[in-house]
Amino acid sequence: MMEKIWMVIRSTSLLAFFISATILEAQSQSMSLKECIEYGLENHRSNKIYTNDLHAAEAKIQQGKSAYLPQVSINGEIDDNLKVQTSVIPGSIVGSDQDMRVAFTKQFSTNITAQVEQTIFDQSLITSFKAYRYTRQEAELNKELNDESIIYNVVTAYYHVLVSREQLAFLSENIEIYKKQMAIADLRVAKGVMTEVDQNRIKVNYHNTLSQLNVAENTLTFSENQLKNYMGFPLADQIQIDSIALSEKIFDLAAQHDKTAFNSEVRTDFKLSQVNVSLLEIDEKRLRAQALPQLKAFGRYGGVGFGDNLSESFSTIADFATVGVKLNIPIFTGFNRVSQVKQAQFSLQNAKENLELQKENFALEYENSHNKLVQSRANLDNDDRTLELSRSVFQSTDLQYEKGVVGLTDWLDTQRSLRDSQSSYLTSLFSFYESLVELEKANGTLKNFYNSLQ
Repeated sequence: MMEKIWMVIRSTSLLAFFISATILEAQSQSMSLKECIEYGLENHRSNKIYTNDLHAAEAKIQQGKSAYLPQVSINGEIDDNLKVQTSVIPGSIVGSDQDMRVAFTKQFSTNITAQVEQTIFDQSLITSFKAYRYTRQEAELNKELNDESIIYNVVTAYYHVLVSREQLAFLSENIEIYKKQMAIADLRVAKGVMTEVDQNRIKVNYHNTLSQLNVAENTLTFSENQLKNYMGFPLADQIQIDSIALSEKIFDLAAQHDKTAFNSEVRTDFKLSQVNVSLLEIDEKRLRAQALPQLKAFGRYGGVGFGDNLSESFSTIADFATVGVKLNIPIFTGFNRVSQVKQAQFSLQNAKENLELQKENFALEYENSHNKLVQSRANLDNDDRTLELSRSVFQSTDLQYEKGVVGLTDWLDTQRSLRDSQSSYLTSLFSFYESLVELEKANGTLKNFYNSLQ
């Protein structure tokens, strides 16, 4: 009989909790884990930043290509020579005993020039062109890394909400148990078969559980707000998550990992480091190429006019035209280029060493994450069994207590054991969820995990 009563209490508490969740769901937006991630990938503000970085990378590529395109400029200049400069012509040149002072300009002079310059050969620019595809790839990988960060944060926050709701269900169940016992205790005290001290012991546990329930409700609110923040979801709006059928899917995903299939080179941050090495290699070659000759062709057309007044300097403009080539051969730059090349070489060597170090660290991270997942799964299975056993023990003790076979102390002890089992189960549950997403991150498969969700 008491076992049936206990089952009714548990069913009632769980039913009340899920009814309230259903009402909340009807009033708000219900979202699965995959839908939460999709929302975050579309609406989180960091997405806009990295999308802008992609556009900036394209603009940077166009800027680099412009160095090998014709450079056209028009320059104009009007001078008002307040005091005209003169030059001296020795008198002996013109058959005179006195030197002559001559001005080669007038008060006003006008100079207008249009120039076109085209690079014919510059190996450093040619080498720089190879970096453009890596510039675009770097921006794309940074955006990919941000997407993975959004997925990781949303999943972790989502699991926090799940565990917080599970905790609320347990606490609601415990409160109903204490309510039942307080009602029975009131009758026993009235009949004189129980002391008020024992009655108060039940009440103390009841009020402690109420306090824990208030804390759990605040924790749930915090977890939901954290989830909204990671999604870019308005904090003022209600959100209801849908966890139906998620648990089985999560356990299926956990069993799919094969340690022998791990490859650190699929991780986005590793690819980003490889791009950095490629860029440094190109930069070192570009600096070396600056020692080679540079050849440019140019054409210039313009006009020059002089006059004693401004209008005359325009009316007397005479045009001129020039074409030619410019050759620049760097001979000695004070060891500036040599020093730059050495710095680039050391930076490249360090980047390659860091790449190997990263590979080792990623392998260690994956190994630890895999072991943690295996251990957390074992702990969860064990704590799940312990929880069921604690429930069974409590049901028996509760029945015996009603019949007067055991005392209140034994009843409170088994209830405390049940609460401890619930707490251990919740800790193991979140640890399992956390270790799963950590393993996906270490394996570089967060996007695959997201795509596999229903």
